Amino acid sequence: MKQLSIKLFALLMAAILASPTLPAQRRENRGGTESQDPLSGISMNGFRWRSIGPALTSGRISDIAVNPQNHSEFYVAPASGNVWKTTNAGLNFEPIFDNEGSYSIGCVTIDPTNPSVVWVGTGENNNQRSVAYGDGVY
Repeated sequence: MKQLSIKLFALLMAAILASPTLPAQRRENRGGTESQDPLSGISMNGFRWRSIGPALTSGRISDIAVNPQNHSEFYVAPASGNVWKTTNAGLNFEPIFDNEGSYSIGCVTIDPTNPSVVWVGTGENNNQRSVAYGDGVY
């Protein structure tokens, strides 16, 4: 089950990286400086969204927050727990919510005035066959 969640998460990240904003950013970086995008030479054009059928209650992504000043840094909030941070466009992730009181995550957002501040709303906002209540906003 964990392997399936990891594969779904990787597919979601690949779809995000295939968004039209990244090629535009790459064109801007061609002005004599080397691109800071670690995936600049990889094309994700072959990936397409498709239905994979009914899903179990695990593996759902509740929210994603991308740093508007650095698109290689983003936070992913799975409904089933933790908040994951990447600083290299999804090549590596680290858990940043391990020691908090709630495991279920409903949303994550970056403060629009200070990208060093990340807000996490606990509690699942997509009630399916199971539900986990949160304990507030961190």
